[in-house]
Amino acid sequence: MNNHKKTLDASYFNALYGNNQDPWNFEGSDYEKNKYAQTMLMIPDDVYARVFEIGCSNGVLTEMLQNRSQRLLAVDSSRVAVENAKKRLEKYHHVIVVEMEVPREFPALKFNLILLSEVGYFMVAEELLALRDKLIAALLPGGHLLMVHWTPVVEEFPLTGDQVHEFFIEESDESGPLDHLKNRKEPEYRMDLFKRKPVPA
Repeated sequence: MNNHKKTLDASYFNALYGNNQDPWNFEGSDYEKNKYAQTMLMIPDDVYARVFEIGCSNGVLTEMLQNRSQRLLAVDSSRVAVENAKKRLEKYHHVIVVEMEVPREFPALKFNLILLSEVGYFMVAEELLALRDKLIAALLPGGHLLMVHWTPVVEEFPLTGDQVHEFFIEESDESGPLDHLKNRKEPEYRMDLFKRKPVPA
């Protein structure tokens, strides 16, 4: 684990989006289009009452996700990304886009579906574990948590996608709060779907 590295914070992403408003080519990449399609197929229910998307970027996936949401909170740490997502999503009145840097900032709400996509490996292990605890606490019993991350090693990232997912799989043993429902591995990314177990009385 890359313990010498630091979490890539909002300043990193604001600089990134300041130089290129679509730094990962979310709009035009065939890879991203295929990954988004598989992401939507991985989500079990047709519609969720309250959805939380962490790392919405410019809102391309958010626009797909809004079809499966009665209420959708989409957040990103980049001010530029949030401004662009708001423009894309302004016609969807059930969608709220907010600048938020998790886990330091976190909504005081409960959710039926949480999507953590391409975010976890930007954090050091300590912060990811803090986020994990907050996500689990915010997930309603029976609610779903879907994780999607690029798996090849990126030198500047504190963690790999596989390391991120393993932190959550640790919470899905017999005594843990999550059930691990499904795993999908592709050459360059993986998906893991979890379900929140009933909260003990």
